[in-house]
Amino acid sequence: MIRFERVSVRYEGTERPTLSGVDLTVPEGELVLLVGPSGVGKSTLLGTVSGLVPHFTGGLLSGRVTVGGRDTRTHKPRELADLVGTVGQDPLAHFVTDTVEDELAYGMESLGLAPDVMRRRVEETLDLLGLAELRDRPIATLSGGQRQRVAIGSVLTPHPKVLVLDEPTSALDPAAAEEVLAVLQRLVHDLGTTVLMAEHRLERVVQYADQVVLLPAPGAPPVMGPPAEVMRVSPVRPPVAELGLLAGWDPLPLSVRDARRGAGGLRERLADASPPEAASVPEPAAPPEASAMPGAPAPVVAARPRTGRFARLLGRGAVARAAPVADPVTRVDGLGVRRGRVEALRRVTLTVAPGETVALMGRNGAGKSTLLGALVGMIEPTAGSVRVGGLAPARTDPRAMVRRVGLVPQEPRDLLYADTVAAECAAADRDAGAAEGTCRALVSELLPGVGDDTHPRDLSEGQRLALALALVLTGRPPLLLLDEPTRGLDYAAKARLVGVLRGLAAEGHAIVLATHDVELAAELAHRVVILADGEVVADGPTGRVVVSSPAFAPQTAKILAPQEWLTVSQVRGALEAGA
Repeated sequence: MIRFERVSVRYEGTERPTLSGVDLTVPEGELVLLVGPSGVGKSTLLGTVSGLVPHFTGGLLSGRVTVGGRDTRTHKPRELADLVGTVGQDPLAHFVTDTVEDELAYGMESLGLAPDVMRRRVEETLDLLGLAELRDRPIATLSGGQRQRVAIGSVLTPHPKVLVLDEPTSALDPAAAEEVLAVLQRLVHDLGTTVLMAEHRLERVVQYADQVVLLPAPGAPPVMGPPAEVMRVSPVRPPVAELGLLAGWDPLPLSVRDARRGAGGLRERLADASPPEAASVPEPAAPPEASAMPGAPAPVVAARPRTGRFARLLGRGAVARAAPVADPVTRVDGLGVRRGRVEALRRVTLTVAPGETVALMGRNGAGKSTLLGALVGMIEPTAGSVRVGGLAPARTDPRAMVRRVGLVPQEPRDLLYADTVAAECAAADRDAGAAEGTCRALVSELLPGVGDDTHPRDLSEGQRLALALALVLTGRPPLLLLDEPTRGLDYAAKARLVGVLRGLAAEGHAIVLATHDVELAAELAHRVVILADGEVVADGPTGRVVVSSPAFAPQTAKILAPQEWLTVSQVRGALEAGA
């Protein structure tokens, strides 16, 4: 269905080609997963299939890419629209209408389909992707994950023979990601649709792939083969494969189910060992008013306020939380936020201590980004209070808040204005009053190999996010907020990010990150706070909260349960210590 013949792509002003010598065939009716480190050309390769490269992006394409017999060099994207459906990393860049239902219908209108066909396909897609309740919602009011599902739905309605997806689950919560992947499986197996997909969160998708294409390095020829074989040689691997290699399992497992079948011996070796405790958080004496704070001082997990016949069993309005500590960097008491008729947050109480890392988790639309917006002062509370460093963020001059709190948003382009990486870094140093070269050093740590003259728009989504993080970290704010910080990052880049954030926490910075990445939370967070429908439903130590949650448990915990190991690095440490 898709054929690459000696394909190379070089962009103007670059020293080497982004792709070189790509020669492979993607069969019809298969789900093929494209993997590799950030910046190796995965998005460029996907763009050659849809015709976006070179017709939209520019650059020099040599060789030949054919899709269903059509040469993408001689067919522009609109001439491939009936054959290829594409969803990029940034769904906002693709939306052309204002509401969900209109966006789902737009592609079919462009192809001139009959109204009755359009109506039926819109309804089918709304049901497939769980969007029925959002059909009349303005796209601007949707969460990032909801927008991602709408973007996927908008290319499904014309029933293309080929789907090209770039990071399709990156902004989705675990349950929503499973729904999308189930839809893709149905399209492949029931309708014979060919799916070519790039994804960094391999723990979610690798078990569904028929074949894997590995781009090992920029300009290097790809490696294509069965998923288990490619994962053995790939520089990027999901935790289940890392654990399998560590334990010497053969065949290499790709799913939790397969790994559990072979994990009995490993569980026996670990039976007398204990997972290390989470990094300690400073706990000075509680302030005098602590005992009067809502929710103090019960230990962990909790029920949301309820009414009806379950109220007597679960407790009406009682939400247990981790005990507050003295002198928190931020204090949230009874926070409520209303947006029109939607109550985005209600009765949220939270404290974060210096040196503490807190992961906000929950379904798409649960209120995680809204809570971060209230902490940084972008959103005015409609009830309760927010204090950061003793100040109310929404009522304080932003110039005074920038030294106290920094936010890395879901869309990193919101922070990027200059024409080069060097100019962005110089501006960040000036704004933060930091020594010259401070930001550049952070960029080099998070994005090794990215040159000073590189334009931010030429970076991948994950590279732009890392650059935005470096800009915010330059000011070293006491409170650092991150919204989906691993979106678009490969495992190596994620490991570098974890190292940077751990260092900041060790220096006393408080970190709050909203994330769907359960592996990141397991690796980094001292506490996990789960939101649902704008309310806190759990707040406690990471191990206790995530291990008990089927949705938010990391792969290692699922494989080795009932033992409470969270990460492969914990298991490796125990084995090296003689377990």
